[in-house]
Amino acid sequence: MRETGQTQRRDIATIILAAGKGTRMKSDLAKVLHPVCGRPMLWYPVSIAHKIGSDKIVVVIGHQADEIKKTMNDDTLLYVYQKEQRGTAHAVMQTEPVLKDFDGTVFILCGDVPLLQISTLQRLLEFHRESASDITVLTTIPEDPHGYGRIIKDERDHVIRIVEHRDASEQEKEITEINTGIYCVEGAFLYHSLAYIETNNSQKEFYLTDIFEIARRENRKTRAFLLHDPHEAMGINTVEQRDEADRIMNARMPARGKAVS
Repeated sequence: MRETGQTQRRDIATIILAAGKGTRMKSDLAKVLHPVCGRPMLWYPVSIAHKIGSDKIVVVIGHQADEIKKTMNDDTLLYVYQKEQRGTAHAVMQTEPVLKDFDGTVFILCGDVPLLQISTLQRLLEFHRESASDITVLTTIPEDPHGYGRIIKDERDHVIRIVEHRDASEQEKEITEINTGIYCVEGAFLYHSLAYIETNNSQKEFYLTDIFEIARRENRKTRAFLLHDPHEAMGINTVEQRDEADRIMNARMPARGKAVS
């Protein structure tokens, strides 16, 4: 919510990426609608976006778009469509008509990451603003970093780039700090930089992570904020991972048994 006397620069928007099919869930149901503790997993990042005080919440949808809107039943959400799956940057590009004039801070969240907590986003936002960063990535150090994008930093702890596992050298694969896919970025820079992202990678997709190299070329500040509990940033891609998220969420519940207050 916007406070009295607060400037436009302090406003918050949240983008939630939720267009994927989730074929590994072995179900016709869109991945983000699979339940975690009785609620569709998309409900959790949407709830956090509300609690963080987002002035706008934009959900990028594709597969089963109408079913997602019907299930969420939230008139405050803005929806944009990603017809083709061409990468994370391509998904964010779809939000430009809604947010291109937004000059505040933008969170980018994942619709299949239900365990992220509001306190983590609050600390991420505080760190991002206190460090005067143009873009900050939430990172973590999992037990096994295989398959995740690696965080490449300079001697001042600024993020030079993020390299996807499949594109990483053997030396880069030794890095244990990984990208969670969650970002805090200044809106004006976000939409400026998207125009420069290309598909020069093994997947021929538009990687949002390329924004860090663009930022560094323009002498902008790029930081990483370390999340100490990797489970919070766990993406749900399989039934087994959903069951694990259920167990973790249940362990967080108060005695009265509510998943989220």
